[in-house]
This record gives sequence, structure tokens and C-alpha cells, in this order.
Amino acid sequence: MRRNRNVKIVATLGPASSDYKMIRALHEAGADVFRLNMSHGSHEEIAERHGIIRQIEADVGSPIAILADLQGPKLRVGTFANGSEELEDGAKFRLDLDDAPGDATRVQLPHPEIFEVMEPGNALLVNDGKIRLKVLECGPDYANCEVIAGGEISNNKGVNVPDVVLPLAALSEKDRTDLEFVLQLGVDWLALSFVQRAEDVQEARALAGGRAAIMSKIEKPAAVEKFEEILAASDGIMVARGDLGVELPVQNVPPIQKRLVRKCRAAAKPVIVATQMLESMIESPMPTRAEVSDVSGAIYEGADAIMLSAESAAGHYPVEAVTTMNNVAVEVENDPTYREVIEASRNVKRSTVADGIVAAAREIAEATHIKAICCYTQSGATALLVARERPWVPILALSSQRGTARRLALTWGTNCVMAGELERFKMAVVTAARAARSGGYAGPEDQIVVTAGVPFNMTGTTNILRVAPCDERLIFADDPE
Repeated sequence: MRRNRNVKIVATLGPASSDYKMIRALHEAGADVFRLNMSHGSHEEIAERHGIIRQIEADVGSPIAILADLQGPKLRVGTFANGSEELEDGAKFRLDLDDAPGDATRVQLPHPEIFEVMEPGNALLVNDGKIRLKVLECGPDYANCEVIAGGEISNNKGVNVPDVVLPLAALSEKDRTDLEFVLQLGVDWLALSFVQRAEDVQEARALAGGRAAIMSKIEKPAAVEKFEEILAASDGIMVARGDLGVELPVQNVPPIQKRLVRKCRAAAKPVIVATQMLESMIESPMPTRAEVSDVSGAIYEGADAIMLSAESAAGHYPVEAVTTMNNVAVEVENDPTYREVIEASRNVKRSTVADGIVAAAREIAEATHIKAICCYTQSGATALLVARERPWVPILALSSQRGTARRLALTWGTNCVMAGELERFKMAVVTAARAARSGGYAGPEDQIVVTAGVPFNMTGTTNILRVAPCDERLIFADDPE
């Protein structure tokens, strides 16, 4: 299904979007990738949604990416005798390991690993930062705190610890079970929560065993500090601004987002901007002007994808939310300023033959009347390099690997086409020409650029570029062999 835009849209599935009719409507409205949130829903529900997506994929005849988002370890306070308490600014409050019901002076924090690294002066944030505590003194089983920002605290509210790197693995036991389950289903991407270091990504990669690409969610200050190492270990990045905005001052998030997006682009790795993009559309059929500007900003930055969470999973207007995001993307990408911004932010260090081939493909396409860049790719690496160039003509990624085609559905500007294994470059050109014509990217009188690697069906061998006609008779006339 051809889109009139380059940025991709990720839609989260949930109670509001769980049957064939609704999920197909979301895809037709513009959703290129579906996110399965492992924090919600049983394995049976997740399997059912996965099956529906694959059925829609077969019905529409184009690859759809599925992203399984693992929950990660959840840090929560214990329970209160009265269910909740009101904490006053300036009051003293204690967190400890005692499982007795809490009151207005204390509550259990059943995570000894937090106390292990706690120091006086550290901040503790409860209920998405609505309650802020400052540690005055602490030990291996307690932390005496001052309430900096008070409010109602109730049973099992979440806790954030922004000032320290916690000695916790990114994968809980639930995550390990969920990981194996979704990999057996056949998801294309795994999103990791609570990433703090590159070792967290490497652990997940070892468990995945090549069955899915690994996406690291950047939602903690420690991940921002270690971003270069995390990026190198990951296949993609999600800028998860929700938790990031809790653990950091909110004014820090926009510049961090811009830096991370640029670094991902330079590394030729897809990046999603996520969280609260059209939050008001959970309840309203119309977004706020600020939300539209936020979505536009991510597109102008050159993000590969923008994501809907509760808007499509639990909102009243899931199709309208996807439609709005699609319309904003089309309008932004038709703005002459968008092209100027993208070209000004193109920061590519080229050091390989493949880098040179894809750069030449973009320059030839933009300097002439080439209609599309067609690249053969087994692992997806060549298509990622072409997308990094952000060309102004469509990218057709042809692959014999269905998993590769599905993963590339997340990548900027990439239109994925299944193609059989090839042994000769001439047939690669013919197949590319047929794909360009059948997809409406070019007519018989037009030309395309074709890149491939010889020998075929091997990873990392991109070494040929050809400008070719879309008329097969001319291809065979030019190359009678």
C-alpha cells in the first residue's frame, strides 16, 4: 500500500483496536507498524492481534511490521492501610522494606536494590513525578525523605529514581517469558524498556538469537548519558519522552530528542519519536494545535517514525488519530522548508563502497528525472543506507527475506517489495523495473536507479549501480546476455 509520505506511523493496539475491521481501518488510514504493548493484555489477546495483522498483511499484499514492547521492571511502593494518604510539602516520609501497610509517615518500597545505591540528596519521584521526595538519610533497608512536592499517594504507585544507575537488569522474569512468546509468534521488532547501558541490549540480543531486531527505548537519564554505546548495540531507537520527561526537567527533553534523532540518522538506524503526540485525541476527535506542532517537529527533524500510544489503543477516536497524523505528515513533507531542513541536517560520514554507491544513487536521482531508487537487500543494511541519504524520490527495497521486508516497514521512505532470489544482475534490473511500474512509481518511459551486490544473496556486498529504463525491452536490448 503506497503512502504519500516518507515518515512512518506506529499505532499501538489495545481494547479500542483489537478486531480485524478496526486494525485494517488503522492500516488503511496510515498505520505502517503495529505495536503490541506487553504491559497490557494476556498472551491469548496478543496472539490474536498478531494473527489479525498477518491476515491483513496477506490481504493487502504488502509487508507490515509488528513491534512488541516489553514492559521492563516496574518499581512501585507498597500498599496503605487506608488505600491512600495525603503528603504535605515539607513533611518527613520514610520508605523501607517493612511490608506492613503504610500511613502518612511511611510505606514499603519492596526493592532492596534501590536502597543499595541510594545516597543523601537523591530524588525519588512517585506517580509519574507528581510527588517528589528528597533523601535526607538512608541505609540498606530504609530512606528517610523530605516531601518536596506533596499530593495524594496511593497503593502500588510507580517510583522513578533519576539520579542513580540502578543495579537492575532491563529484562524481568515477565519480560523473558514475554520475549520468548512473541518471538515464537514471529514479531519483527522487540522494544526494550528500562535500558540503562549497552549490556542491557546485548542481553536481549542474545536471547532473541536473530529472530527479531532490537529497539532500545531511551527513557532514563542513564540511557542518555550512555547513548553512543546503546545506539551501537541496537538496531533502532525509541525516544520515549514520557518517562524521560518524568526523570528529567521537561525543558531538557526537546533538545535531547533532536540530538538523539540526528545521531540515529547518522548511524543509519531507525528512530521512533513516541509518547503523548496526540494525547488529547484519546477523548477528542480533534487534536490541540500544540500537539500538531509537536508531531510536525518530529517530522522536520527527520525521524523515521512517529507513534500513537493510548490514542489508538484505548481512545475513542483511533482511526481519526491515525488519519490526523497521516495528514500532518503529508502537509509537512510538501512544505519546501521541510526539504531545506532535511538537506541542512544531512550529516553522513562515508567510508565504504556501499556508502558511496547509495550517495551516488541519491545524487543521480535528484539531478535527473529518475523516478525511484531500487535497492536489493538481504539484511536490510543497503536500504537503511539509502534511507539515511533522505532522497527526494521513492525508495523501493526488494528482498527475498520476508523478515527483512517487514522490519524495513519502520524505516523512513522505504517501500518494501518481496522478490525472489536472483543470480544475475540483469534480472535484478528487470524485477526492479516491474516493481516500479506495478507500484505506480514509474511508467514504461521512465528511468530508475538500481543498486545491488554481486555475488547475489549475500549480506554486505552492495557494489553495483545502474541507471535503467523501466521498459524491459530496452533492458534486454542494452544487455543481450
